[in-house]
Amino acid sequence: MRSWAKDNAAVQQLDVLLFDAFSAHCLANTVEPLRAANTFAGRRAYAWRFLTLDGRPAVSSSGMEVRAHGKLGDCSGDLLIAMPSYDFLRHATVTAARALKSAAHRYKVIAGFDTGAWLLAEAGLLDRRRATIHWEELSRFTETFPEVQAERARQVMDGNRITCTGALAAFDTMMELIGEHHGAALRLEVAMLFMSPEATETQDPILARSKSVARAVAMMQANLEAPLPIAAVARQAGRSQKDLEARMKAELGATPQAVYRRLRLIHARKLVLETDLSVSEIALRCGYNDPSALTRSFKAEFGATPRSLRNS
Repeated sequence: MRSWAKDNAAVQQLDVLLFDAFSAHCLANTVEPLRAANTFAGRRAYAWRFLTLDGRPAVSSSGMEVRAHGKLGDCSGDLLIAMPSYDFLRHATVTAARALKSAAHRYKVIAGFDTGAWLLAEAGLLDRRRATIHWEELSRFTETFPEVQAERARQVMDGNRITCTGALAAFDTMMELIGEHHGAALRLEVAMLFMSPEATETQDPILARSKSVARAVAMMQANLEAPLPIAAVARQAGRSQKDLEARMKAELGATPQAVYRRLRLIHARKLVLETDLSVSEIALRCGYNDPSALTRSFKAEFGATPRSLRNS
């Protein structure tokens, strides 16, 4: 069963190993969810650095220069992501392979985003592992590295190895890691900020394992001002209330009531921080007829009253 909230989870140190011609889109989809997670958590849930093999800046495929925080050989952490992107064959050198093989002893998890799986495979870090790569390179990857169990998938997590196919898959992978490390509640807030399908649609359930739970979350999100009874949400999701409760508890780690309350309070916090509306008006817009009831729920969820949060 997934955890709904992990408020005491340790800070995760994540490093991105950049090479010239890396994808700026892929990099943004990797680090922006972490920045949002820190904002919504109200603390430093993630720390990240941009690294290169020699500590010099890296230039993206679009000409954006990124200053490195340091050399790979000097760093360690929880997760290292290799991101070579477009010029990956030029970067698949003996030097890179040695550096990645050494880094595998200093990082808990090693990942290859976009074409990063190629560099990991060259270093022998994917031997007898399941992995994927950008689908344009999948056939060549399969032929070159027969010892790797290549799969045509958006992302593959095999033990302490992670691979994904490109920028959009990088975002999905980071969402998965946020949920794993810090709980589904924080993941849902980040998804809502970026208008991820898991928070806005029902076709591609990323937050939950089943479409019925994703459909229920979307139904809740669409009815914040006038909350629906859970039984009605369940019917719209094609499930009985009892079945939806069991599925949501298993997949998100919380009851439908708790998920619905969190969505309403997330909206309330946004209105507190971004508007001059009174607490009474905010309460009505978030499905609370009594402002004091909103204040109690708000403080229990976020550790501060609406007024104190706004004043701070």
